[in-house]
Amino acid sequence: MRAVTWQGRHDVRVETVPDPIIKEPTDAIVRITTTGLCGSDLHLYEVLTPFMTPGDILGHEPMGIVEETGPEVTHIKPGDRVVVPFQIACGHCWMCRSGLPTQCETTQVTEHGMGAELFGYTKLYGAVAGGQAEYLRVPQAQYGPIKVPEGVHDDRYVYLSDVLPTAWQAVEYAEMPRGGTLAVLGLGPIGNMACRVAKVQGLADRVIGVDLVPERLRRARADGVEVHDLNDFSRQEDLVEAILSTTGGRGPAAVIDAVGAEAHGSPLGRTAQRATGLLPREWAAKLTEKAGVDRLAALRLAIALVRRGGTLSLSGIYGGMADPLPLMTMFDKQIQLRMGQANVRRWADDIFPLLTDDDPLGVDGFATHRVPLEEAPRAYEMFQHKEDGAIKVLMRP
Repeated sequence: MRAVTWQGRHDVRVETVPDPIIKEPTDAIVRITTTGLCGSDLHLYEVLTPFMTPGDILGHEPMGIVEETGPEVTHIKPGDRVVVPFQIACGHCWMCRSGLPTQCETTQVTEHGMGAELFGYTKLYGAVAGGQAEYLRVPQAQYGPIKVPEGVHDDRYVYLSDVLPTAWQAVEYAEMPRGGTLAVLGLGPIGNMACRVAKVQGLADRVIGVDLVPERLRRARADGVEVHDLNDFSRQEDLVEAILSTTGGRGPAAVIDAVGAEAHGSPLGRTAQRATGLLPREWAAKLTEKAGVDRLAALRLAIALVRRGGTLSLSGIYGGMADPLPLMTMFDKQIQLRMGQANVRRWADDIFPLLTDDDPLGVDGFATHRVPLEEAPRAYEMFQHKEDGAIKVLMRP
């Protein structure tokens, strides 16, 4: 089969690799019909390269048709159309039953002290082959895959794999008081969808979005979001003051950081990340695990913005182990902080009723680009450099 493989920093290739096969009675094989390119994939493209191995198959936002199932997989069968959540979870352990499949005790990568295995996402999360491919082996298929109806194009459901539950959890974790103001930092796919979720839920009277990419700002403004362009402010303090002045001087009740390690700013953090990428992989991995740093511009902005007693919800991925945080400020402001990978199956039943022909979340037109799988290298480059208005890219084998 053809698959998108990681070969090095800024180097992905579409190659012919062996077809996946059933290995366990809880496996399924899915023929991929649509697969997404996620902002998290760009971390593998640059920041998290020490944890990658040449030949790793990328991707964690797939859907398709079941081709084969193991004997212990009974809720889906060959011919069924399914979305595959990005995490691999058993559904029956204590963590899964507690609504935390990202911490599944059956698939936890204990060797690295990490949570549940993820598709296509470094050895830290099990080095499991990903879904940017023609076929995907799905472990723990007795629980993971979400069966979806026939007769509607893939765009309606593919975002159940990651984008929708990640945005939904970001809003849930923000714990918005009714009538409050929500600020969203970063208006890429997750931030943009979080704004839409917040508006559909109707808790926030106002949603404020912050970004610096014109296409993202225009898209959010069209959704009724009050946008602020980072390019209009020479200092973070000026942006903070502009937002505080519209919130009675208090700041937003909640702030979602949908940026994570890809934040602009912090030349020191950027230099450290790139320097680590020049080391031999084994050295770089050990250094990153012990002393990795992130570029924390977005998180520091969130801390400065949120009102006292407010909540920070982190959906953007951070990978540092030695990040300096202004704990005095956080303690003094009595900030609540929630974060983590989205627990897909925890939120799927809440989201599914919104995937109707009325399309209140705008999923049918959410993708800005649809390309063949063979064009993945160019899609990665375009997405990283934010060229051609690329906000969300879907690939089709």
